Amino acid sequence: MARVLISMPEDFLNKIDQVADGENRTRSELIREALRSYMYRSRAKASTLATKNAAILEALLD
Repeated sequence: MARVLISMPEDFLNKIDQVADGENRTRSELIREALRSYMYRSRAKASTLATKNAAILEALLD
């Protein structure tokens, strides 16, 4: 597995560690899941926007 180095404020990292500990997960697992969730929401938002834009275009062409 590839490794990535990121920077973040220490207090934010402490909060991440608290959540990870509370869920019996590693920091890496928690961050991977957060990124998966972000990417899913981003794709869903883009899909919704594309559908809305298509409807607007269709209405303009009618």
